[in-house]
Amino acid sequence: MQHATSHYILKISCPATSGIVAAVTTYLAEKGCYISEMSQFDDDTSGRFFMRAVFRFNDQYEGDIDEVEQGFDAVARRFEMEWSLHGTTQPMRVLLMVSKYDHCLADLLYRHHKGEMDMQITAIVSNHLDLRPMAEREGIRFIYLPVTRDTKSQQESALLQIIDETGTELVVLARYMQILSDDLCRQLSGRAINIHHSFLPGFKGAKPYHQAYERGVKLIGATAHYVTSDLDEGPIIEQEVQRVDHAYLPDDLVAIGRDTETVALSKAVKYHLEHRVFLNGDRTVIFR
Repeated sequence: MQHATSHYILKISCPATSGIVAAVTTYLAEKGCYISEMSQFDDDTSGRFFMRAVFRFNDQYEGDIDEVEQGFDAVARRFEMEWSLHGTTQPMRVLLMVSKYDHCLADLLYRHHKGEMDMQITAIVSNHLDLRPMAEREGIRFIYLPVTRDTKSQQESALLQIIDETGTELVVLARYMQILSDDLCRQLSGRAINIHHSFLPGFKGAKPYHQAYERGVKLIGATAHYVTSDLDEGPIIEQEVQRVDHAYLPDDLVAIGRDTETVALSKAVKYHLEHRVFLNGDRTVIFR
């Protein structure tokens, strides 16, 4: 999301009660802010309230965003808010992880090149060398971290060091075919997105599209979700599906699967980049 002037995004999650919207909008107005977009959701199941507000300073007002942020803390304490404030002038720093499949990486790089993805790619990390030429063509740093049973812990430590050194804010597993350890999943909680080659819940293990073919499925898809220690069970951000029938062979399903994976992953990444995703237990709230 790109703006002609500096905009800010305020994300709020708190126990649902009356007066939240009035308190937030009144505070921003008193600070000379103009709200250009606002979304909210009251979850009856969890009893929590979610809000996303996009604002800027009025043209005639020379605002101080640090002052706005510091002063908002009093409002936040009153409603027991979990909140964050983000500027739109600095792109999010993103690290991409891949193995051998190139379709998700190629799609993300293309969208980034066309200006659809407001992000700065800090590096491409892989456990194979197959996609190194693709990274080098784009002038992006490629880091080779081969993983074996004996080196897994060491390479994950190296990965965390790379994330820290590059100031990476989001990790995208763009068909990275390695299971992350429970410890790494915990450290990347809420800031690592994976693409799964099925409409979850679905067929697990090798050759999922062949399994789907053998079962005569009529609908296939892909699921983008946050990474957790529960394999492929993290909070779902986006899903894409396509209807098929008896005439589709396994190779046809693979081709369709590539398309659904790229679309689901790109949407999920874009939602995260624009601070549209809220974690709500094992689920997500997304203001599109």
